Formats: sequence, structure tokens, C-alpha cells
Amino acid sequence: MTAGASAASAVGRPPRADLALMAVGIAAVSTSGPLIAATVAPALAIAFWRNAFATAAIAPYTLLAHRVELAAMSRREWGLTLGAGVLLAFHFATWVPSLRYTSVASSTALVAVQPVWTLLVATRLGQHVPRRAWWGVAVALGGVVVLTGVDFSLSGRAVAGDLLALVGGFFAAMYVSVGSQVRRSLSTATYTLVCYGFCAVLLAAVCVVGHQGLGGYPADTWVKLAALTVGAQLLGHSVFNVVLRTTSPTVVSLAILFEMPGAAVLAAVWLGQLPPWGVLPAAALLLGGVAMVIRSGGPGPAEPGPLPPA
Repeated sequence: MTAGASAASAVGRPPRADLALMAVGIAAVSTSGPLIAATVAPALAIAFWRNAFATAAIAPYTLLAHRVELAAMSRREWGLTLGAGVLLAFHFATWVPSLRYTSVASSTALVAVQPVWTLLVATRLGQHVPRRAWWGVAVALGGVVVLTGVDFSLSGRAVAGDLLALVGGFFAAMYVSVGSQVRRSLSTATYTLVCYGFCAVLLAAVCVVGHQGLGGYPADTWVKLAALTVGAQLLGHSVFNVVLRTTSPTVVSLAILFEMPGAAVLAAVWLGQLPPWGVLPAAALLLGGVAMVIRSGGPGPAEPGPLPPA
């Protein structure tokens, strides 16, 4: 038997229930970019409050229903979960500011190219990546090149936002990959409480050191922060954490690519932010690449491989 045949697939097809949940998650995270762009508050403060509010929302249930699991967490589970919180903080600290420099359409498209990173991680963990999946990644990267070229023709500021979004996508991919490891043994509630809570603590520290105002906002800003928490954080990130138990991080990252068209439409309707014409072929390449990768998967769900020794 060949190594490719014996290795777990990185892009196995997810169960139908996970497909339905991912559709909900995609719709929820599609509101994130437009809401952040419309929120009058420092970028890092926005990232802090959405995690802090989410932690406060899930804490009562988790502490009541999963207190035994919390107390019994192993050193490895604590390490992975806190590590995921660090990666999530880095993701927000790079992606949220990108929305201050470039368009919602460009930022969400570039941050969602995290499947490239998750496929590289999957390869490092010894999982099989079909050749058609790599062709799909190449097509998606072509979309990235087109999109960045369009923004370069607009301004250097937009390109800076694009780079922040790409880095944010890297950290998002690492966050999903690490989360898939610990989600095999921890419940969603326990994992998200510790992960979001630690992420909020880190972002609060950065805001304090960087003199980012954490209060004194107008009422409509608090409403938007609450909407971000309920939508993008709880119905978006948390739903994706649910499916990580049975769907590979590569497929979850690929699904998140569909955030881009949803966010672009919402930005056009809510903010009047119409993307340049060049964004359309870029989006077509991105989504076409996703379709190629998904079609390359086998009929069963992929098993995430173990992390390499530290």
C-alpha cells in the first residue's frame, strides 16, 4: 500500500449535518467584515469585546454543565486550548485592522485563503492531499494575485491591508488546525470558554499597552459589538468549532472561503462599498479553486492527524 493510500485524507467529505452547520456558520461570519468596518471603535478593542462578550455568554452554561470536564483537563488539553487562544488573538490582531486599510471584499477574500496554510499543515502531519486539491489551491492563489493586483492599482494603503489580511488568514488556519486536535477530546463549550477567554485576556493586555480605548463609545457601537458577538462569534466561530470534531480543518477552512461573496454583498448594501470590477474575476477564481479541492476529497470524513512532538 502506498503512503498516500495509507495516510488519512486532509479533504474528506464532511457529514451532511456538518454541511448544514457550516452553512449557518458561513452566513454568520459573512456579517463580520461589514459590521467591523461600520463600528466606530479601535480595531483591537472590537476584537477584545467580541471575545469578552462571547466568553461571558457561554460561561454560565459551561461552568454548570461541564465543570467536571474543566477540572479534569489534561496538561496537553490546556496547552492546545491556550495555544488556540493565542493564535485566535493573533488572527484578530491582524485581520480586524486590515478592514481599516482595504475593502471588506478584499480583506475577507484574502483572510479566507487559509486553506493554503491548512493543506501545508496537513502535509506536515502526514495526511494525504490529492493532486486535484493542489490544483484547486493554485487556482485560488491565482485569485489572490488578481485581487492584490487590483488593490495595488488603487493605493499602497490597500496593499498594506491586503498583507494584514493574508497574515490573519495564516493565524486563522493555525487556530483551526490546533483546535481540531483538542476538539476530539473536549466539548465545544469547554474548548470555546477557555479559548475565547484567554484570547480576550491577551487582547485586553494589548489594548491597555497600546492605549486603545475600551469604552466611551456611542450606543450604536455597543449594538454592533453585540451583533458581532451573537453572529460572527457565537453562530460563526463556535459553530465551526462544533464541526471540527468530525470534519477536517482543511475542509472547514475551505468552507470559510464562501464568506467573501456574502461579506461583499452586505458591504455593498450596508456601506455602499462597491468593490472594483477586478474583484469579481478574483472571487470566481477563489470559489472555483474551492470547488476543485472539495471535489478531490473521498467519500468519508477526514481524520486530523496528531500534532508532531514538541
